Formats: sequence, C-alpha cells, structure tokens
Amino acid sequence: MKVIEAVIRPVILDEVKIALKKIGIEKIMVSQLVNKGRKKSKTVINMGTGYMVGLMSKIKVEIIAADELVGRVIETIGNIAGTEHSGGCRILIRPCCDLN
Repeated sequence: MKVIEAVIRPVILDEVKIALKKIGIEKIMVSQLVNKGRKKSKTVINMGTGYMVGLMSKIKVEIIAADELVGRVIETIGNIAGTEHSGGCRILIRPCCDLN
C-alpha cells in the first residue's frame, strides 16, 4: 500500500475526482492549502488590517492505493493536472503502514 499526495489547482479538482473514479479509486481525502510560490508577496493594509498578497490557493488530494494501482493513479492525475509551468502539479508517493 502507498499513500499518494498530489497538490493541484482548485479548478481541476472535479475533473481529477471523476478520472480517479473511472479507474476504481472511490475514497480520497481533500485538503485546502495556501502556499507562496516564487512570486514576490507583499503586505497590503486595508482599513487597518494587514494581509498578504501573493499567496496561492491549492488543493491537496491524498489517496491510499494498492501497489498495483499506484502507476495508474499517478498517470491519471499527471495527465489532467500537469502543466508546463513549475508548480502546476506536485505528486509525492510514500509507503503506508499496513495494519493487518
């Protein structure tokens, strides 16, 4: 068993969920992330409150998959979420502890 973590753009989440369902992945965990990329961020003060401009919203999808499905999951996510731009899609694979 492996845990696959993919950080993707929020606009393609539905497309990724549909594609994963087609290959047999029913259960996923989705988290919202806020990260700072290479663009320079700055603090803007509005009505006495400061906030950071330049932070980007991303989605992290976590999937626990059998070893034989890992390649198909990565290929599916990569085909949909991959871009030519740096940081368009990040995929991490790590071992999952088996509780049997």
